[in-house]
Amino acid sequence: MALKFTTEMGSIQVTDDVLLMIAGYSALECYGIVAMASKRASDGWVELLGRENLSRGVRIRATGEDQVDVDLYIIVEYGVSIAAVANTIIETVRYKIENLAGIRVGQVNIFIESIRV
Repeated sequence: MALKFTTEMGSIQVTDDVLLMIAGYSALECYGIVAMASKRASDGWVELLGRENLSRGVRIRATGEDQVDVDLYIIVEYGVSIAAVANTIIETVRYKIENLAGIRVGQVNIFIESIRV
């Protein structure tokens, strides 16, 4: 599913892959996050994802013509404030998507899958 919107200069189409990568890299920039996580539905195991598989730890849902909601599945570092890390990630992901892709972000939901030392 690609998001399409029109400006005075023409129409723009942004694919989900672009939004997934922007959200994943934006989240990894934040202090306190160890990695993105992918939860396998079959057995409930959480696996660490490298930079090449960032999109498996991110879900994007279109909620309007030019608005999306973002779900991030992350693993945080032991000893950091989870609330502070989550707030930083929410602000960073929202800012990057809105400024790089030109798409409004409704909600950014953070799911802490694990804590690593």
